[in-house]
Amino acid sequence: MAGRSHARRQALDILYQADITGADARTVLHEWEASGRDIPGFTRELVEGASTHVGELDKLIGDHAEGWTVPRMATVDRNILRLACFELLHRSDVPVSVAINEAVEAAKELSTEDSSGFVNGILAAIAREVVGVDRP
Repeated sequence: MAGRSHARRQALDILYQADITGADARTVLHEWEASGRDIPGFTRELVEGASTHVGELDKLIGDHAEGWTVPRMATVDRNILRLACFELLHRSDVPVSVAINEAVEAAKELSTEDSSGFVNGILAAIAREVVGVDRP
């Protein structure tokens, strides 16, 4: 797995663990570091950013998830969306298409058969309406 792709997957693992256990993601990040795991800077930035903006991200996701609330979403899907939305809104160095493609691939690999389409639909709507990109 390429450098940033690996960092995203690691950030997703941390966000998922925090969500499942009810812990703060920054605490989980520090626990991973204390256990000797190598945490790339990009992973740290993603975890800290998504944690800092979780309220904003969840509102945005909820506003674009027709018929779904954020708490009702599968935990992995919710965290894939949080991570991608953070990149779309707060990481100008990440192209919109990359953030969306990485999220869709993660959903294909880690979630249900329908999750990749669900994730893609929400992120495409956010890219159009919030970020201002017609075709991500």
